[in-house]
Order: sequence, then structure tokens, then C-alpha cells
Amino acid sequence: MPKKIIKKSNKTIDVRSNDGDGWLYSDIVKDHFFSPRNFMRYEEEKTFKFNAVGRVGSPACGDEMVLWLIIDTKTEKIKDCRWRTFGCGSAIASTSILSEMIKEKGGMNISQALKITPQDIMERLGGLPDRKIHCSVLGDKALQAAINDYFRKTGQHDKIITAGAKVIDTKLNITDHDIEEAVLEGAETLEDLQKKLKVGISDEKVKIAVEELLHFYKEKYFNKS
Repeated sequence: MPKKIIKKSNKTIDVRSNDGDGWLYSDIVKDHFFSPRNFMRYEEEKTFKFNAVGRVGSPACGDEMVLWLIIDTKTEKIKDCRWRTFGCGSAIASTSILSEMIKEKGGMNISQALKITPQDIMERLGGLPDRKIHCSVLGDKALQAAINDYFRKTGQHDKIITAGAKVIDTKLNITDHDIEEAVLEGAETLEDLQKKLKVGISDEKVKIAVEELLHFYKEKYFNKS
């Protein structure tokens, strides 16, 4: 079915379903999608003198983001950055506006950059549809991965931020991060998670732990219980 575009209150509704239920994108998202800032062009990659790089996601199963940073080792300010994103318009817009945020006012100190949250990225974009919130989360993770890379290269191992994954289902080796990603990708019920991950199908204790994480991540990202 061809897409229908309807203008409403300075925003665009992309109507994809027969019942008229669509996704709402701000003009800022559209601007950064069609005119991305600080994109790493392939001919530029060999000459861009970066000293930190972060890569998250995988093009095989969804969005992937790569973020290259030039960090001043004396001031630890982010002087420049480039990025390349494989994914949807929301993912591209999220990375583009993140690159602007960390370069503002002469470059953000890495301690300030680490305080950027997915909510900050979404606010600057004028919001994202619920099903696209994971794009801003991915941008946040890419930035953290790049700064961790800088810490490793400069021997500041005590500053490396580790997001320790906890194994929830030992038989299938399903972690809390797997459940988090599934919720960000649209899982809303235990049945949704089991359909996607097969987690806790035969273990009642695992089911309880999964349900607790489900409620936690729904409240954290979508203000839903």
C-alpha cells in the first residue's frame, strides 16, 4: 500500500496502516535525516585523525552505529566527530543530532558527554515514536563505547564504564540486555518476549525474573507498567 503523508501542526504523520494509525516525526527528525550533520564519508575515513571509535548494534539484525571522535588529550574535550549509521530515518537523525550536541560551544568535555541520556537526544529531536526510542538509546551507547575506547587507549582503565550483563536464562544464555533490547524493539508482554527470545518457557523462576525486567524497562523507557 502506498504511503500517505498528512500535514498536521507543523509535523508529518506517515500513515502506514489501513486504520490510519501512523508514526509522528518532528520536522527536526526530517531535517537531520535528509541533511545529516558530521556524516563520515568513505573518502574522509582515511584522513580523519580520530583517537576514539565506538560501534554498537549489527546490520545483520537491526540498526548499527559507528562514532569516531577526536578528543583533545590535554583538555579531554571532544573537538570533532564523525559517524556512520546503518538503519532507519530515526537512527540516522539520532546520530546526526548527537554529533551536533557533543561539538557545541567548542566541544563537550567527555565527562559531560557521558551524562547525555537517550531522553536528551529525543528532546533535541522533538520526540520520537515509541517504537523508535531504541534509536536514541543506540546513539547513547555508541558514544559511551567511543569514550571507553579513548579511556583504554590512554590507559585510564579505572574510568571505563562497564554495563555488566546478568544472565537471566542459563539454558539459553539470555541476559538482561537481551530483554532490554527486545522491549525497545516493541515487546510489551511476557508472551512477546517468549516469542522473540524463547526465554523462560519451562522455568517458572525465570518467568518471574523476566516479568520483573519487562515492567522495569517498560516504565524506564515508555512510562508504562
